[in-house]
Amino acid sequence: MALSQEEKRELVHKFGQNPQDTGSVEVQIALLTARIQQLTAHFTVHRKDFHSRRGLNVLVGRRRRLLQYLRRTNPRRYARLIQELNIRGV
Repeated sequence: MALSQEEKRELVHKFGQNPQDTGSVEVQIALLTARIQQLTAHFTVHRKDFHSRRGLNVLVGRRRRLLQYLRRTNPRRYARLIQELNIRGV
């Protein structure tokens, strides 16, 4: 199940520079994180859904690459983002 339009709009408003900013790294990571959280909750009920698990692994890899890019280009934005999203236990 994908994110609703309202959830996406809320994330774009919170992490984007303006309301139409859907392409910035922070917004992309926030959207991926929300989708990863949804799939993780899905697996508590459907443990043997291996096809969706592969999709989850793809999303986690994409988010990881974006986080590496952000850490390399702007460490302050990276630190603020992981703190707000509560991604790592730093």
